[in-house]
Amino acid sequence: MQISKLDQMFDILKSQPKKRLVAAWAVDAHTISAVHQAVEMGIVEGILVGDEALIKKACAAENIDPAEFKIVHTDTDLQAASKAVDLINSGEGDFLMKGLLSTDRYMKAILNKERGLMNPGAILSHVTVAEPKGYHKLLVFGDVAIIPLPDLAQKVAITNYLIRVAHFLGIEKPKVGIQAASEQTLPKIPSCADGALITKMAQRGQIKGAIVEGPLGMDLIVDKESAVIKGVDSEVCGDADCILFPNIEAGNCFYKSIVKLMDSELCAVVMGARVPCVLTSRGDSERSKLYSIALAALLSGGNH
Repeated sequence: MQISKLDQMFDILKSQPKKRLVAAWAVDAHTISAVHQAVEMGIVEGILVGDEALIKKACAAENIDPAEFKIVHTDTDLQAASKAVDLINSGEGDFLMKGLLSTDRYMKAILNKERGLMNPGAILSHVTVAEPKGYHKLLVFGDVAIIPLPDLAQKVAITNYLIRVAHFLGIEKPKVGIQAASEQTLPKIPSCADGALITKMAQRGQIKGAIVEGPLGMDLIVDKESAVIKGVDSEVCGDADCILFPNIEAGNCFYKSIVKLMDSELCAVVMGARVPCVLTSRGDSERSKLYSIALAALLSGGNH
C-alpha cells in the first residue's frame, strides 16, 4: 500500500506487532502526551526514561495514567540519554525518541563510540516527510537539521536515506529532485555540480531504486509548467517524491515555511543509526510528534 496521507501510517501500524519506543528524559507534558496517544492507538509500547517523580507529575497534569508506560528512573538528562541508548542496544527497545533534553546531549549519546548506536562509517542525517498544502503528494526531504553543508559523499548518503524512507511509504520508484539555484550545470556553483554528479551516479546504477534528476530549481521540482516553460524534459519535474537540499539553510527554510506559512503537517526521524531516532523541534505540534513516532515505528522494521 502506498501511503499518500500521513494519517495512513496509523492504519498500517495497527495491523503490525507493536514497536517499543524508548523516550530519553521524557519528563515533559508534550513528549508524554505524544507517547500516550501512540500507546492509546495501539501502535507502540512506551518506555519513559527520566526522573520518575517528574514523569508522574507531568502525567498527573495531563490526566494520564503512568501505569500505561514502563518508567525507567534516572536522576539527570545525561543519564537518561545514555540509559535509553543502552536499552536499545540490549534489545529492549525498537527506536529512540528525544524528550526534554537538548539536541546536543541526545546526539552525544547516539554518537558515543563505546555505547552509542552508530556503526563504523555511518552518516547521520535528518529526514522529513511532509504533507504540504498545495502539493498533490507527500514530500520526503533532507537534510534540514543535522549536516550544515554536506559534501558529495554525504549528499549521496542523504539521497539513499530519502529513497529508503520513500520505499517504506510504499513508493516503488520514487522521483528525487536535487535542488540547486539553477537547473543548469554550472561548475562554479557546488550544488549544481553535485546535482549533475549524483544524477549520473543514479543513471549508472550507483544509486538504486529511484529516478534521480538534478540540478533543478525549486520551481521545476514542484511545478511541471515551469519545467515546460524552461524547456526541461524530466519526469521528476512537477511530480517529485523526494528533495535533496544543498545545505541546511535551504532545507530548514523550506521546512519552516511549509509549517508556518502553509500550516502543513510533517514528521521527521534521524537516519543512519542502528535504529530510527525521533528528533522533533520544540516548535513542532503534538500532531507532528505523533506522526514522527509513527514514521519511526514504520521504519524500525527494516535496516537503517
